[in-house]
Amino acid sequence: MHPYSKIIKSLFFICLSFQLSAQKINTKEIERLKNCAKQVTIIRDNWGIPHVYGKTDADAVFGLLYAQCEDDFKRIEMNYIEKLGRLSEIKGQSVLYNDLEIKLLIDVNEAKADYAKAPQWLKKLLNSYADAINFYLYKHPKVKPALLTHFEPWFPLLWTDGSIGAISTADLSTAELKAFYSGNNDKVAYVEREKYVQTGSNGFAFAPSKTADGNAILYINPHTTFYFRPEVQITSEEGLNVYGAVTWGQFFIYQGFNENCGWMHTSSNVDVADMYAEKITNKDGKLFYEFDNKLLPVGEKEITINYTENGKLIPKKFKTYFTNNGPIMAKRDGKWISLKSNNRSMTSLIQSWIRTKSKNFDDYKKAMDLKANTSNNTVYADSKGNIAYWHGNFIPIRDKNLNWSKVVDGSISSTQWKGLHEVDETVHVYNPVNGWLQNCNSTPFSVAGSNSPKKENYIPYMAPDGENFRGINAVRIFSKGTKYTLDKVIADGYDSKLSIFEILIPSLVNVFEKNVSLESPEYIALKEPISILKYWDYYAKENSVATTLAVEWAYKLDPIILKAYIDEGQLDQVENTRNFAKKATASQMIPQLLAVLKELESKFGTWQVAWGDINRFQRSNGAIDLKYDDSKPSLPIGYGPGSWGSLPSFKSSYQNGSKKRYGYNGNSFICAVEFGPKIKAKSLLAGGNSGDENSKHFTDQAEMYRKGQFKDVLFYKEDVIKNAEKTYHPGE
Repeated sequence: MHPYSKIIKSLFFICLSFQLSAQKINTKEIERLKNCAKQVTIIRDNWGIPHVYGKTDADAVFGLLYAQCEDDFKRIEMNYIEKLGRLSEIKGQSVLYNDLEIKLLIDVNEAKADYAKAPQWLKKLLNSYADAINFYLYKHPKVKPALLTHFEPWFPLLWTDGSIGAISTADLSTAELKAFYSGNNDKVAYVEREKYVQTGSNGFAFAPSKTADGNAILYINPHTTFYFRPEVQITSEEGLNVYGAVTWGQFFIYQGFNENCGWMHTSSNVDVADMYAEKITNKDGKLFYEFDNKLLPVGEKEITINYTENGKLIPKKFKTYFTNNGPIMAKRDGKWISLKSNNRSMTSLIQSWIRTKSKNFDDYKKAMDLKANTSNNTVYADSKGNIAYWHGNFIPIRDKNLNWSKVVDGSISSTQWKGLHEVDETVHVYNPVNGWLQNCNSTPFSVAGSNSPKKENYIPYMAPDGENFRGINAVRIFSKGTKYTLDKVIADGYDSKLSIFEILIPSLVNVFEKNVSLESPEYIALKEPISILKYWDYYAKENSVATTLAVEWAYKLDPIILKAYIDEGQLDQVENTRNFAKKATASQMIPQLLAVLKELESKFGTWQVAWGDINRFQRSNGAIDLKYDDSKPSLPIGYGPGSWGSLPSFKSSYQNGSKKRYGYNGNSFICAVEFGPKIKAKSLLAGGNSGDENSKHFTDQAEMYRKGQFKDVLFYKEDVIKNAEKTYHPGE
């Protein structure tokens, strides 16, 4: 067994977390960590949610990370194995070029340097992060890390916002990276990212003019891989009291609220990374790139990645190249392509922390003024009745006459970034007169309905995002809504209308009636199914046969209707769908529906299968890569995929030859919060808060998840104590 794969039980191999290099631990250090733990109290409520209380912010971070380790250490570890570019050490050569991509874009030495120069308050938080995880491993010698037996305080500086897909590579693919650095194009040794399929999230905010009690309400609805974010509260005597969802292994609440305000982040398509064509010259065996008519030496760096094969670690060395624009990532049309990006920064981590302590709108705007949030849009509401929306945050100033989704000339200074746009120059809206805001990873130019910002007022790279069917659904609902309460917001947030079928089904019916003769076998086979679809109300429901037919059929149509994230000048999902439906021929629609009927009959003996019978939720164990099994218990789910317009997203697929579809992505942590004299909030998790299959909190919210039934959030300590299941210090 390789030494990385086992935990060293001896205390002498536990390291000081405030040092960058490992050294033996002594009794004094053990006592220090134990004393750190004594400063922290964790109260687990009756849902297993940890409420962490500490004297200082650093104490709260210690308790937060310890509680996270208790709930799912393996997810914490896996997130940092990935950000360290070391997945190949456990998964083998198949992810070799994914690791290379990470190492080119996220520099470990830069993270270490940032730690060394970090302000003292941040360094304390980073130290507590590492102290907590290392203390957990010391106290739990039976926990066997896959690779990381010791956590360093600079690790969080590798991953400085909370996004599930925080790596920005412009339009460059891992396949291109492999082709460049391996010298061949064979389809091995990388896993391509999904580029165009919706994941994303929903965020809604309602002003006092739209609510029953005159208080602002925020709806937090990330669509992520299930179990990617747990629910937690962290509190200190230094002004910290925040509740919400935290990404495994991070020390800040990513989507949540405090007593004064709340924030929901949705994935943004704002242009934050650019591709440059370099002019490379070889002189006497040395490489140079041209910049403003000067030749400058190409930077070279040897990167070694170890991958496991047949139980051994094999080193693979790469000579990598850099220009002033960034690392060379590909070769197109004979030219080397470099990437300029901002995939990690200490300022981003600072912004992620300080926004959680905002006392008011001005505080939150000051956090936004750091301009370091590269991957998110923000929906905001507060106790003074303000609601706000920002489309992106980190936006470089560039030549507005160029299309920055394309490769630009890297040899001239006119294509360089010219600093960052001020926040008030970017697409945003504060307190719109309509009284509501929505973003569903869609264009900001529908964020407030007819009161939205106007596209013509902004540079295209600020908002290339197009409209999608969740955005259309949200605008439809909120344009009519009044007197919102938490329950009404939740009900509207669970509107399951699959609005894409308002376009596709009439087209199908028209094509069928015009092109399929009454005597043909196709007419006999399709008459009843198409009648069911024709008179369907387009809402996904557990008992709906139409939902099954429609969803299965849509996935077989031209994939252009799935394209969610677009570049400047491209048609969006709604436009593509309308064009497809308008021009679709019988051959583009009819055989696809016949294939659905055949598949359903083959699996179930009938095509009349209710959506809940085929669309299932199953959490059988705590593995990160879950395997799904038709023979094991599962729950019917009535919600459909967000790609087709359902606000409550439940993305499912067939797994390992299964007859049924199993959900793996979509609604994960969901929360509605009202900012009155006292916070009122309700929340829900996919399954439960614990990753331990033996815990009662592993699936204690599963039936509620199926029904969309929320639990009351316990924000105030007196309520937490009344509903306490366990109270302890870390390590007890």
